[in-house]
Amino acid sequence: MSAISDRLALLIALAFGAGKSPIMPGTAGSLAAVVLAPFCFYPLSLYWRAGLLALLFFVGVWASGRAARILKQKDPGEVVIDEVVGQWLALLWLPQLIYWQLAVGFVLFRLYDISKPWLIRKSENWLPGGWGIMIDDILAGLMAALTMQVIIAGVEYVFT
Repeated sequence: MSAISDRLALLIALAFGAGKSPIMPGTAGSLAAVVLAPFCFYPLSLYWRAGLLALLFFVGVWASGRAARILKQKDPGEVVIDEVVGQWLALLWLPQLIYWQLAVGFVLFRLYDISKPWLIRKSENWLPGGWGIMIDDILAGLMAALTMQVIIAGVEYVFT
């Protein structure tokens, strides 16, 4: 493995430094994704956002798997590309950029990612390497997205 590709993998896996946060690096990665969303996620159409997520997922599988080998840990805490992808997945289906929805999406994703309900916890062992690192955050993102849709529908129902 070359030093350049190792550095690139670590740069991506640590989400350009968010994973170096001394306190709650996963939350820092999710927060970075929310802060960047209005600038590099929401200007895109739904199809382009989905395409970007697919690309980031596969790049994340490579980078997180390689970072895990470099750092000699199964799922290093500083690897947060999985949080970025999961967080953006939680926000994918929001029809427009509304800040309270971003905040609720952030909280829901972190809640599912940290508490790891049964299916999410189980998924951590389904696949090896970067696949296993990424899959639990994909499931947490999907659960947060579904919960967001229920909340939005409820808010619309109450206020219309």
